[in-house]
Amino acid sequence: MVEKVLKTPDNNNQVRRSTQVKYLIQRLTYDGFVGHHYAYMVRVIQEVEPTCFEQAVKNPKWDNAMDEKMATLDANGTWELVALPKNKKAIGWKWVYKVKHNVNGSVSRYKARLVAKGYAQTYGIDYEETYSPVAKMTIVRTIIALGATKGWSLHQMDVNNLFFHGDLQEEVYMEQPLRYVDQTRPDLVCRLKTNLYGLKQAPRAWSNKIGQYLVTSGFQTFNVDFSIYVKKTDHGIVVIIIYVDDLIITGDSDGDIFDFKKLLKQKFEMKDLGELCYFLGIEVI
Repeated sequence: MVEKVLKTPDNNNQVRRSTQVKYLIQRLTYDGFVGHHYAYMVRVIQEVEPTCFEQAVKNPKWDNAMDEKMATLDANGTWELVALPKNKKAIGWKWVYKVKHNVNGSVSRYKARLVAKGYAQTYGIDYEETYSPVAKMTIVRTIIALGATKGWSLHQMDVNNLFFHGDLQEEVYMEQPLRYVDQTRPDLVCRLKTNLYGLKQAPRAWSNKIGQYLVTSGFQTFNVDFSIYVKKTDHGIVVIIIYVDDLIITGDSDGDIFDFKKLLKQKFEMKDLGELCYFLGIEVI
C-alpha cells in the first residue's frame, strides 16, 4: 500500500491519505441463486442493447423496432414539417433502446424510443415549469403493506406512449430523425404537436393531464403525496399510485377496480398488466 503525506495549509499537521486501489470483484458466481433466478439471469445477459443509432440500424430486430416506433409517431400526428422560424432553433434527437423481458426472462419485445434532446431547450422559450410529482417509495411500500394486511388485490397498469397524452403548450422544433428524413423536404424541421420523451415539460404535462382526469372522476389527492389518489364509492375505496407511466391500483372493491381500469383504458392508451408482480425494483408475491 502506498501512502501520501499531506500538510494542511493552516498548520503543519500531517494527514495520511491512502492511494491504494481497491478493486471490485472481478468475477460473479451464480452458486447462491435458485434455479429459476439463475435461468432468468442467463437469459437477460444474452441480449445486448445498442448504445447508438449506428449499431442498432445494422440489426434487423432493432431496425424493425425503430420502424414500428416511427409508424406510431406518424399515426399519432406527433409533428408536422415546417420551415424553421428565424427566431427559433431546432433541438436534436436520439434513440434509446431497451430489451423488455417477461417474468421468466424471455424476451417480450425490443423497444426503441425516439427521444428529443431536451437539454438543448431554453427556459422561458421552449418550456416553462418542469416540476412533476412521482410517488415516494415510502408510500409505495405502505400501500403494498396495506393491501397485504387487508387482503386487497393489487393491480398494475402501464401507459403506452406516455407523453403523447400531455398537452404541449409551447412551440418546440426538432430536427428530422436520420434515416426518416422526408427526401422531398429535407430542409424542413419537425414542429412538435404533442409531447415527446426528453422534453423538459413532458412529465409535467402528463402529470397534469391524468391528475385532472382523476379529480374530475371523483378522486382526491393529498398533500402528503400528490401522486396518490383515493376515491370513495358505494362499495368501498379505490387507491391509485402513479409513478410516471406505471400505476398501482388497489382497494377493497374488485368490481370498482375493474370498472375504473376499463375507463382508464378508454381514456388513455394503457396496458393492463394484471396482478402486481414488479414495481420499481420490488417483487410482489
